[in-house]
Amino acid sequence: MKKNINICWLRRDLRLNDHAALYHALKGELPVLLLFIFDRKILDDLNDKKDARVTFIYQQLQQMEKELQQKGSSLLIKYGTPEEVWPEIIETYAVKEVYTNHDYEPYALERDDSLSEFLRTETISFKTYKDQVIFEKDEITKADGKPYTVFTPYFRQWHKKLNDFYLKAYPVEKYLSNLFQTKPFAFPKLSSLGFEKSDQNFPSANFERKLAAYEERRDFPFDDATTHIGLHFRFGTVSIREAAAKAISAKADKWLSELAWRDFYMMILSHFPQITTQSFKPAYDNIRWINNEKDFEAWKNGKTGYPIVDAGMNQLNQTGYMHNRVRMIVGSFLTKHLLIDWRWGEAYFAEKLLDYEMASNVGGWQWACGCGNDAAPYFRVFNPELQAKKFDPENKYIYKWAPEYKHPQHTQPIVEHTFARDRILKVFKEALNS
Repeated sequence: MKKNINICWLRRDLRLNDHAALYHALKGELPVLLLFIFDRKILDDLNDKKDARVTFIYQQLQQMEKELQQKGSSLLIKYGTPEEVWPEIIETYAVKEVYTNHDYEPYALERDDSLSEFLRTETISFKTYKDQVIFEKDEITKADGKPYTVFTPYFRQWHKKLNDFYLKAYPVEKYLSNLFQTKPFAFPKLSSLGFEKSDQNFPSANFERKLAAYEERRDFPFDDATTHIGLHFRFGTVSIREAAAKAISAKADKWLSELAWRDFYMMILSHFPQITTQSFKPAYDNIRWINNEKDFEAWKNGKTGYPIVDAGMNQLNQTGYMHNRVRMIVGSFLTKHLLIDWRWGEAYFAEKLLDYEMASNVGGWQWACGCGNDAAPYFRVFNPELQAKKFDPENKYIYKWAPEYKHPQHTQPIVEHTFARDRILKVFKEALNS
């Protein structure tokens, strides 16, 4: 006879504490089985079979399985598409309710709509909750109910509304006795998913020790004064509520505003889903990009002849991370110096960044290009050499990640700055006046 259970489906929330969906599931009447699906629709698009993000997820699931076994439970891990997996599960168990947390990316919305419809036909409730942001969608709006498209007034309201109610942790630990009791399920090998273990080092989830340095030195890439917490937010191994509460406690105002930027971009994606493929400002889709493949390869491989650009790209390629100030510099360089479509750069970052989040990445690239909702104006063209002098005056970051620049026979610039600036201003003006 099938066992009556509820399911908590884990996706971007790989933790057992302060977890909205898990909390609500455990407070229900039936035992809760935790499920994770290695979704082939996502994995099949990854070209690197040593993709470090897959290893990170795998290791987090191993840790969760240890914790669950101590509670007499286990994590059910499936490999396949959701359309394949869910019918199998309801063949095995008498599922009454499925709990999960909101995801705002286009594929996730489509997947969840489809699952909700399928579960409805099986008379199974599908309940979803806000978990990966402080404020979502319509929680921060203008007086007329329309979404903000400029960050500063959005942040003003975001900060004003922020209080203990929104930062309160979900006390999951009080209800863990309601986990489904079972012998351990088989834990798949990475190779069975078509992947190999990455040797990448992952940043610590202990971000508090960096908060003071962040306030003072966040723009200086060699100082490593940033928290590297993006990966943990991406996969929900750290609670966003806990992070915001600690930032407030530490009076880390600048860092707190970065959490607001993250909410802002998630909100923008929710209201304007077309931005994943189109410029927020439609006129910018008239730009006549050069899209020179050779220049793009030089940019990707850190061979542009601009030291701070090449250092940033080398850091990205070797570690899956790039300092935020440098992300702005390399993004501006690709779009404005090389006249290469921002979507090319966004796709490359999606492939390489450990902390890749669609909303923030698309937002950042459109900002750098000038075509976004709250973007740098098109006529602001970062001078990479001046940026390096200001934020890496002793070349420490450059020499660490692009040591060839210690020698005079280094790569020559693939484009001259003044020429590139004049060209981009002319091309952008033509596009915006057409």
